[in-house]
Amino acid sequence: MERLEEVPLEVLRQRESKWLDMLNNWDKWMAKKHKKIRLRCQKGIPPSLRGRAWQYLSGGKVKLQQNPGKFDELDMSPGDPKWLDVIERDLHRQFPFHEMFVSRGGHGQQDLFRVLKAYTLYRPEEGYCQAQAPIAAVLLMHMPAEQAFWCLVQICEKYLPGYYSEKLEAIQLDGEILFSLLQKVSPVAHKHLSRQKIDPLLYMTEWFMCAFSRTLPWSSVLRVWDMFFCEGVKIIFRVGLVLLKHALGSPEKVKACQGQYETIERLRSLSPKIMQEAFLVQEGQLGGTCVTSFYI
Repeated sequence: MERLEEVPLEVLRQRESKWLDMLNNWDKWMAKKHKKIRLRCQKGIPPSLRGRAWQYLSGGKVKLQQNPGKFDELDMSPGDPKWLDVIERDLHRQFPFHEMFVSRGGHGQQDLFRVLKAYTLYRPEEGYCQAQAPIAAVLLMHMPAEQAFWCLVQICEKYLPGYYSEKLEAIQLDGEILFSLLQKVSPVAHKHLSRQKIDPLLYMTEWFMCAFSRTLPWSSVLRVWDMFFCEGVKIIFRVGLVLLKHALGSPEKVKACQGQYETIERLRSLSPKIMQEAFLVQEGQLGGTCVTSFYI
């Protein structure tokens, strides 16, 4: 399973050609060849087409077409000062070393503010949640603000519904599901976390709410998102299970984490090897059956 940046140029060009054909005949492909789309997402979407592909996969493109002028209308509205202050404070924390977001008041931070503000007006009952900021930032690295907004809407409403509401009930439920699945995938890790009485929310909240954008190396984030947009939240579960299994899944590893603190530290500073894109994709596919049968 090769890393996407290691794919020979000729192969990458062939993949681009295949993806262009799919994107130009999207409805036909979705109707008849969804399995093929899934396999191509697992291989990694060519970087030049990733933003466009995410819009098609998520349904953000259709949402935009169904709501012409809506983003502009939200963009022009003043917004609730309660949310605007919080959003403003969070802008500089998102990928501060990325050229788009490096300067305060730069175009990247401005667009991030616009997208997050628009969402608080689109769903005033939800408002703003801090975990939406890195999600929106990743989208903005791949597409203009209006398209990023509709992809964010899809993530919040279709992919991770209830994750960003005030009570966080959906994330609590998925934490319990993840822990239950872990018993099948890695009894050793499950037993250790049970014995330590570590609530899943302590280690999986940021993983799931930020779709690993604040956890994994960048190349891995992109591969995970390619599959996530195609297959949904089960990809997030699979990655979470891979990380837990390989961080805490053997007696030697557990022995090195005697207490709660050491265990949580281990999960916060994961080994680079288990976060590599090829490793995650391969392991996630091998261990994915129980997630699919349990969750989908």
